Amino acid sequence: MATKKSGWAAFPHDNAAFVYDGAALKKNWARLHKGDAEPFPTDKAVEEAWRLYHAGDFQGAYEAGLAAGLDGYNAANKAACIYNNYLETSDAKKQKAYEEIAARCEELQAAQKKNANAYYLAAYALGRYGQLIGVAKALTQGIGGKVRTALETAIKLDPKHSDAHIALGTFNAEVIEKVGTMIGKMTYGVSKEAAVENYEKALKLNPDSAIARTEMADGLYKLFGDKKMKDVERLYGEAAACEPKDAMECLDIEAAKAEME
Repeated sequence: MATKKSGWAAFPHDNAAFVYDGAALKKNWARLHKGDAEPFPTDKAVEEAWRLYHAGDFQGAYEAGLAAGLDGYNAANKAACIYNNYLETSDAKKQKAYEEIAARCEELQAAQKKNANAYYLAAYALGRYGQLIGVAKALTQGIGGKVRTALETAIKLDPKHSDAHIALGTFNAEVIEKVGTMIGKMTYGVSKEAAVENYEKALKLNPDSAIARTEMADGLYKLFGDKKMKDVERLYGEAAACEPKDAMECLDIEAAKAEME
């Protein structure tokens, strides 16, 4: 288990299986990054940041990623995203972190226009920020449009980006839940069909993903309510039975187990 550093909570589970020393990281890279399609780093410092990230040392990964410069931003941003989503307890700290992540993503987009995760992680941070302030408020502030554009750009740059498909499915579901099917379609271009399609695509691209299942379950419930309860329960059961390969997947799976209880 990682030790606690100043201000950041330690990863709360055993991380022994998630330490990818030496060549092990490259060997397992394709499986570890099946969700975000991040290419294997050419820079040793960036490689180390990702190694820390997978092991659950989110603060270490964040600091190492920032220290490595622009090429390390995706590792730093993803570490901050996952840490704030699962382990940070202060909403004020989360909001500040998501704003900072989004700003770094913009910087990275300007420098590396074809970097799919510079767009995906911007959408992730803005989406989580929107959930904190309330989806309706986020939509009136224009955050919804930014999230959608960032996700569509990520998918255009990398059609196999499973996580971006999940997030786009959730975007459709959350907007419809807040404003209804008709206004959702007319104002934000979202639909129930598009949500389901995105979730299914994500699972096809990354069949071992727990988060694809839990997000799809939540999305189906938002869109169809009790009518889809059997699917919701099945997806949660499958998510809880997934085998984690790193700290983030472990947190995804533990969250699914907690939800089922």
